[in-house]
Amino acid sequence: MRKRALITGITGQDGSYLAEFLLARDYEVHGVVRRSSTMNRQRIDHLEHSSGNRSDKAHFFLHYGDMTDSGGLNRLIKTIQPDEIYNLAAQSHVHISFDQPEYTGDTDGLGATRILEAIRTTGRPTRFYQASTSEMFGSTPPPQDENSPFRPRSPYGAAKLYAHWMTVNYREAHGLFACSGILFNHESPRRGENFVTRKVTRGVAQILAGKQSKLRLGNLDAKRDWGHARDFVEAMWMMLQQDQPDDYVIATGVTRTVEELVEVAFGLVGLDWKEYVVEDPAYLRPTEVDLLLGNPAKAMAKLGWKPKTSFEEMIREMLENDLAAFGVEPAAHLVG
Repeated sequence: MRKRALITGITGQDGSYLAEFLLARDYEVHGVVRRSSTMNRQRIDHLEHSSGNRSDKAHFFLHYGDMTDSGGLNRLIKTIQPDEIYNLAAQSHVHISFDQPEYTGDTDGLGATRILEAIRTTGRPTRFYQASTSEMFGSTPPPQDENSPFRPRSPYGAAKLYAHWMTVNYREAHGLFACSGILFNHESPRRGENFVTRKVTRGVAQILAGKQSKLRLGNLDAKRDWGHARDFVEAMWMMLQQDQPDDYVIATGVTRTVEELVEVAFGLVGLDWKEYVVEDPAYLRPTEVDLLLGNPAKAMAKLGWKPKTSFEEMIREMLENDLAAFGVEPAAHLVG
């Protein structure tokens, strides 16, 4: 029989790639979307309107729901009866979490608990994936792996840490097949425009399109372990196919500074980034995470997972997307 999966946060970067991945493996995919006055489904529009010999639309369903509504989440899970649940919904912007700490805690922390409790009360053998984050490590010295201590430096990291430990607790206390993927930074052309990688590639495109002359960024010395979201969602699925539930760090094992990111992006179009980039204190976090570097050895050994897309390939793909979006011909500007 066709497996049935429920994805919260399906309209986000990871949710859209995961939906594609599961549909390609003949899953029936159900997604949770928030009701709002404006539609925000551009990342999954192609799935809702697919056509061809095998229409994904026939196995793709969307439902209104909210991570702060336990009753609604309970009804969805009891109605859909999913074999797998992927909890990707979150207020996921670190800087914004300082301005909205209570909302971030409610959605990112308690939201996971609401789903876990719904699974427990249904009594079904539903497998659960929790989207944990490298931000939980915070100021912990690198490299960070599954045994590294957590020291979050933001409300986002703290909320995610609560959800992470609740996932562990429900696994140990109630026997749920519940896994956490501790994902390091992962990007793509579908990344939100207020995240630094997308801000950089869009900034390059806007400069070439003549729409802005400078790109304002925060801490250029911050170091991150960046991979491609398309590769990382495969690891999510792999975790739920194992015989036993466990937690895994998903990362590339390579760290780069924001300055290196900027240098690569501007270099791909033949520009000197120093002529265009301005460090702006307004974009600095109240407490900074200086260095994140993941050790994915466990995921590579037990899951057989490894990243497929290089950092340079990822940035090129993002640049091609943003250049085209601003009417700039990618082939005429990209070097190499």
